[in-house]
Amino acid sequence: MRTVNAYAAPSAGAPLVPTTLERRDLGAHDVLIEIKYAGICHSDLHTVQGDWGPQQYPLTPGHEIAGIVTEVGAGVTRHAVGDRVGVGCMVNSCGECANCRAGDEQYCLDGAVMTYGAEDRDGTVTQGGYSTHVVVTEDFVLRIPEGIELDVAAPLLCAGITTFSPLNHWKAGPGKKVAVVGLGGLGHLGVKIAHAMGAEVTVLSQSLRKKEAGLALGADAYYATSDPQTFEELAGTFDLVLNTVSAKIDLDAHLSLLNVNGAMVNVGAPAEPLDVNVFSLLANRRTFAGSMIGGIGETQEMLDFCAEHGVGAEIEVISAEQINEAYERVQNSDVRYRFVIDTATLV
Repeated sequence: MRTVNAYAAPSAGAPLVPTTLERRDLGAHDVLIEIKYAGICHSDLHTVQGDWGPQQYPLTPGHEIAGIVTEVGAGVTRHAVGDRVGVGCMVNSCGECANCRAGDEQYCLDGAVMTYGAEDRDGTVTQGGYSTHVVVTEDFVLRIPEGIELDVAAPLLCAGITTFSPLNHWKAGPGKKVAVVGLGGLGHLGVKIAHAMGAEVTVLSQSLRKKEAGLALGADAYYATSDPQTFEELAGTFDLVLNTVSAKIDLDAHLSLLNVNGAMVNVGAPAEPLDVNVFSLLANRRTFAGSMIGGIGETQEMLDFCAEHGVGAEIEVISAEQINEAYERVQNSDVRYRFVIDTATLV
């Protein structure tokens, strides 16, 4: 076991505080990563606050991890000391079920082991990336291509794959019209990635406050959902609507924007249930779906795609002592577009 510095929530809703963690000794197929940067995801807030169910505390969040390999187990073949690597939302799965064998480890039938707040295979509770080091089995460690800096790569390990996976699955590309609902941590990467895929991209936001920024990120158009005329003007327009917001929205109004066979995919995860009228789906043979991150292979595909196309997150790098302030700002949507912790400040 090794002791590392970290930040943790001592109880539900409490401010995060400095602490130490015990990381396991390396097994034959484990990789020790010196974490350089860790992104702050809205999921971190929901989890440590207990919005998605009770947690075991103290809890160290963080599943957008970028760093350098400093040690490998005797049987490791995928990574070497000095490699630039990342860890996303999962650190293990059964590896044997149909979904794991298909490369969809996030949908492991035995339950994927999440990077923090989950029971690992050895019975311990996983602790996340707001720390100086982490030990992860090699199969769940991603290679970060040289074309991406580690700080802007960190949010790709959650926000990037969360938007890339549905865009990839529903075949966003040339000739396709894609709407991205929300221009936050998820939405801004959805715009960048959909644009890089060659789709025609429209941002749907509550107001036009971020219009100039949205167009600069690659959007072709920008509309305010607070204006009823938006839904009249854009009715039946889109092949795909990607909803990235973690708050309740009018699903029926947004479903009306889909053309025949269009799909609306939810990647935002509000704490409260969403309502939908089935007639919104019957019209135009529409689909309402959800998507949760991506498998390890697809996540590597996303990182390679982003490196090739120069796609990285728009970030604000902070020190560890600014984490609680950053949480307040995320809660108030006061960030453009992702906070990233410089973990050197944890020492």
